[in-house]
Amino acid sequence: MTITITAFERSPDGGKGLARDTRVRWALEEVGQPYEVRLVSFGAMKEPAHLALHPFGQIPTYEEGDLGLFETGAIVFHIAEHHAGLLPDDANARARAITWIFAALSTVEPPILELMTATIFEGDKPWTAQRMPLVLDRVRDRLGQLSARLGDADWLDGAFSTGDLMMVSVLLRLRASGLLDEYPNLSAYVARGEARPAYKRAFDAQLAVNKPPAG
Repeated sequence: MTITITAFERSPDGGKGLARDTRVRWALEEVGQPYEVRLVSFGAMKEPAHLALHPFGQIPTYEEGDLGLFETGAIVFHIAEHHAGLLPDDANARARAITWIFAALSTVEPPILELMTATIFEGDKPWTAQRMPLVLDRVRDRLGQLSARLGDADWLDGAFSTGDLMMVSVLLRLRASGLLDEYPNLSAYVARGEARPAYKRAFDAQLAVNKPPAG
């Protein structure tokens, strides 16, 4: 059965790999599964056809036969469960890898998204100058904890897993802020993720959609 995912017709990040379909593309590339992409506009995302797949009108979605999924954590977990390459064979190691998916999305990403909101959408508010140090402190708290846990290891728990895929994807959102540079082991960790051939293929595929037309 053909796998079809949805992605922005024109990504707000211009193809820098921050749109969440990149996470799904990366997972599919890691496990060697071909897929098709249906591009949707911002208008189409609010139409009934797309809302039937994603009730919150976002991307990506995942379709395979009679199965329709939304939310990148659920999609990537499904891919990892059904195709070898992203979850360990050992039951305990597998459970720990799944834990890191939840940690990336539920513990590490929220303060990072709060920082993005404060910077992009609230930067001109009169209270931003007072609030920003608190927002930055929350991000640094999480990065410090994650840095301590990673230590000098290449990956979070043994070999590369779906937990690393999700964590690297989350941390990539901090590139423009410079905060990762304060934690050399996390910066190197993200660089290792970006160096994986599967990530490069996923990034290039998303970038190709967003390149301006020639001429």
